[in-house]
Amino acid sequence: AHRSERRERQGSSVRSSLGAHRSERRLRTGGGKGSQPLPRLSILLIRLAQRCLQRLAGACSTAGTASRPPQPPSLLPPPLQRTGGARGIMPGNPRAAKKAKKGEKKEPEGPVIHNKTLELQAKVPSDIEIAQAATCLPITQIAKAFALKEDELELYGRFKAKVSLKARDRLKDKPSGYYVCVAGINPTPLGEGKSTTTIGLCQAFGAHLGKKVVACVRQPSQGPTFGIKGGAAGGGYSQVIPMEDFNLHLTGDIHAITASNNLCAAALDTRMLHEASQTDEALYDRLCPEKDGKRFFSPVMIRRLDKLGITKRDPNDLTPEERSRFARLDIDPATITWNRVTDLNDRALRGIKVNQGPEESRISGQYNAEFLQRTTQFDISVASEIMAVLALATSLSDMRDRLGKMVVGYSKAGQPVTADDLGVSGALAVLMKDAINPNLMQTVEGQPVMVHAGPFANIAHGNSSVVADQVALKLVGKGGFVVTEAGFGADIGFEKFCNIKCRSSGLAPDCVVIVCTARALKMHGGGPPVKAGTPIPEVYEREDLDLLKAGCCNVVKHIQNAAAFGVPVVVAVNRRWHDTQAELDMVVKACKDAGAEDAVIANHWAEGGYGAKALGEAVARVCEEGKGDFKFLYEDSMSIKQKIEKVATTVYGADGVDYSEQAETQIKRYEDLGYGNLPICIAKTHLSLTSDPTKKGVPTGFRLPVREVRASIGAGFVYPLIGTMSTMPGLSTRPCFYDMDIDPETGGVIGLS
Repeated sequence: AHRSERRERQGSSVRSSLGAHRSERRLRTGGGKGSQPLPRLSILLIRLAQRCLQRLAGACSTAGTASRPPQPPSLLPPPLQRTGGARGIMPGNPRAAKKAKKGEKKEPEGPVIHNKTLELQAKVPSDIEIAQAATCLPITQIAKAFALKEDELELYGRFKAKVSLKARDRLKDKPSGYYVCVAGINPTPLGEGKSTTTIGLCQAFGAHLGKKVVACVRQPSQGPTFGIKGGAAGGGYSQVIPMEDFNLHLTGDIHAITASNNLCAAALDTRMLHEASQTDEALYDRLCPEKDGKRFFSPVMIRRLDKLGITKRDPNDLTPEERSRFARLDIDPATITWNRVTDLNDRALRGIKVNQGPEESRISGQYNAEFLQRTTQFDISVASEIMAVLALATSLSDMRDRLGKMVVGYSKAGQPVTADDLGVSGALAVLMKDAINPNLMQTVEGQPVMVHAGPFANIAHGNSSVVADQVALKLVGKGGFVVTEAGFGADIGFEKFCNIKCRSSGLAPDCVVIVCTARALKMHGGGPPVKAGTPIPEVYEREDLDLLKAGCCNVVKHIQNAAAFGVPVVVAVNRRWHDTQAELDMVVKACKDAGAEDAVIANHWAEGGYGAKALGEAVARVCEEGKGDFKFLYEDSMSIKQKIEKVATTVYGADGVDYSEQAETQIKRYEDLGYGNLPICIAKTHLSLTSDPTKKGVPTGFRLPVREVRASIGAGFVYPLIGTMSTMPGLSTRPCFYDMDIDPETGGVIGLS
């Protein structure tokens, strides 16, 4: 009904092959902007050849075969809507065609899913129009194709579900599939299409190459969704559906993170207030009250006793000195690192004061505890350490341990105060118990997508969860593919994928896909700034080979960085409508000359999986050749400074690193506390290889300034801060929410992008 209404509004939808439309466009324009038109005789001959092929295809369909004669892919690619034949078999799948010809009803071997109801239009509609027009397969159908058992699937409606980690454990002896990471160059603020490429590549594998595949992506924050960036479900004909669920609440994981983070913050401020107003003995008696004539320690209290080296388990047996050590955390307010969070952009919460109520003000004045009314701030939920814990945990028990190790501040004696010390870590695990299971969704062409976790890519590692990748690799099995995405440019996202995520998971990538666009490379070649919410400068919409050639150095640097990890590279040149063939050819040549195994022009935004078919073939070939020799960039035994300097000089190209006095003090503290063996997670701008977002290309002769160093002990990394780093984004004058509304008759969402 929705499609019928749209046809009436638009006149008629283009149901014919997108390839026919592209052929007509090429005939009229000669292949792209700035190209010379083809001679009229050539046009007539090509049109005649097209008609002959179309008639021959019709004759084959009438004869009862599901296959088609060979067709020039640049002129007449097969349509993605359900075509003729016994089962609407997608052209190019000979095994399925052979079975259809024999009248068999069996699906192709293995979990290869293809939703053939997708209809491509010549003029690509908005993302939400495509998503709402797409036909979602029941999520149980996708789960069944991977032989997931009923007790391994928890349904959240018809089109999304959680997958239990029991599936991974059941399949632990099954061979894993190939592991592919999608990263990118230093982008413009508009992004260059990593998420779209991830989904397009997944669709190419599953719908057009007959491969078993699962995509693994992060869950987006509602902050950017309602802000200026919009959603992160991919785009065009390469996206995750239902996109409304994907971009908004999904199954509530981020809400669970928000609640658990704020429970920890409440426990922290409450503990400080009670310690300020009570004696050691009164505090101890309230922490271990007598019930039914007995006193006991709760399980989380045993963890604190073990930390203090106290072996007694009867609360009555502790000495006054031991009771004081147990009950009084003596937190130094100046060292508190734990903030409250909300999953929205709200600049008004960048600075707040707590404990302003009448009772809190009375206690603050009566007990000379003005520090209780301290200044703090909110962060966005995806910046919470609990999000990073979720992303790096390998099991429910591992997540519980990591939550307990999270450091919220330090005592006046310099000792770390953890969530275990606050007694709140068990409750955090209760709030997070369902969130540990990955969410299962699908692409517009019916391939499975694991959506799980969404840590920031600057102060955290910017990758989807370890458990989602582990489950997916077992589900696809030998010869299958898991395609995951690393946030921001490869200098941040892919570096952290290798040095942090792979350290935690024990997995090693078989191939990395680096996404680039001619637009971003022109910017790196000296083009004018690109700003979100403002018109794109005209230079980016016309051919400029000189500018492009100068900017190719940026993608070359990222290819070289991947080589430092021993991972073979395939470059995806993400095609945009204004790119000329000469520009695309220049990028492909530069990438191959730099050592990429292949460089492929992809058009998955406009053509779905078919537009990434050549990219899929290249990635499959590289994975099957097994050229990778994965290695970490640094060893655990190296000092914090040595690790920082290794990343700065090797990945960014810096001459060295400069540390502020504060950073020096913090590094010494962390190493004294035994945190020096943790990996490092450098928080810097994604728009440049340097700390300055205006420096484009591949700058030289610079040093990396480290102003501060923090630690996420529960997540398991130390993160140096380079330059100013905001953990609470603000809203622009004209955010995306202006375009959003609800259809009161259908309940459908309008304007989500």
